[in-house]
Amino acid sequence: MRYYLIAGEASGDLHGANLMAGILKADPDARFRFWGGDRMAEVGGAENLARHYKTASFFGLAEVALHLPEIFRQIRECKRDIDSYRPDAVILIDYPGFNFRMAKYAHGKGYPVFYYISPKVWAWKESRVEKIRKYVDRLFIIFPFEVDYFARKGIDAIFEGNPLADVVAARRADIPPREEFFASNGIPDDRPLVALLAGSRRSEIKYNLPFMAALSQRFPGHRFVVAGVDWLDRRLYDRLLEGTGVGFVSGATYPLLAYSEAAVVCSGTATLETALMNVPEVVCYRKDALSVFIGRFLVKIKFISLVNLIMDREVVRELIQQDMTLDNAAEELRALLPGGRKREKMLGDFAELARLVGGSGASDRFGERMVSELTAIRGMPE
Repeated sequence: MRYYLIAGEASGDLHGANLMAGILKADPDARFRFWGGDRMAEVGGAENLARHYKTASFFGLAEVALHLPEIFRQIRECKRDIDSYRPDAVILIDYPGFNFRMAKYAHGKGYPVFYYISPKVWAWKESRVEKIRKYVDRLFIIFPFEVDYFARKGIDAIFEGNPLADVVAARRADIPPREEFFASNGIPDDRPLVALLAGSRRSEIKYNLPFMAALSQRFPGHRFVVAGVDWLDRRLYDRLLEGTGVGFVSGATYPLLAYSEAAVVCSGTATLETALMNVPEVVCYRKDALSVFIGRFLVKIKFISLVNLIMDREVVRELIQQDMTLDNAAEELRALLPGGRKREKMLGDFAELARLVGGSGASDRFGERMVSELTAIRGMPE
């Protein structure tokens, strides 16, 4: 069968590639066309890449406003390409601003629409639930609590695990030996490590990394190291870390976590990655006052970390805004280091978390389920 996939950012490219590999296991004759990136091209063929996400990703109100003519042109381009390809299914991967437009269009044209990795409508923009109900034939979700949430909305969502578990398993297998990692990154192996995950956006790093660096001064017996992202200028980190003694690695988050005793994490997906790597963590998150004020009205969740949201209770401590003080963070971090009073309890909770998200193999299970669902929709014998 023929599949048209749309991913609009790096994470979508990664999960899209793993999903395509899973589809191929269930449908060896599968053919793909896609908006995505290099990882999807490795699976589906570079000749089938209609547009790279790097030329189609616009974030923030200002950037979107500046590029509206280009965005609308790309929407028209994608619609034409879908019709030219005439797929058996259109698979949308997160990226809601663009993909809901494609869902409406594809549904109106009679193409089965599968949405993979649902937008977080349970956190904000709940009005999008109606769009899912109207334009999406099958919704594939990656958090276990979403099953009940969507059921209450009259949507029978499909959960086969979380593909991040596949990513973690693959990255864990590629972690270099300890000596090699320390030597290649210029990190002296003289003290135990604490990993700092300060976010992936410039604004997050600006508001959170200086605090994390200040926290390091409370722990002279440990070496603190930042996991930098390779799409941001190194000079941003250098400017914020100057004179702090905090180390830096780029594009090496998983090895850093593997060799760290604990982590200080900004929020987002990194909280779940850290937990699945079995590294005790404390969440520290600060933004500008205006964003926080607006967020209190728009965001409808009681936790900001995926760990706590999935477990539906406080497993990791969240220090947000005024609670994010050096005294609070230092106390929590001490409790998580070896011998600390919270460490073993948190590691036990992480084991339960890993069970809830379903372990590795989720991408293959989603791929198999999509082929099965599409076969049923088309009335074809399996």
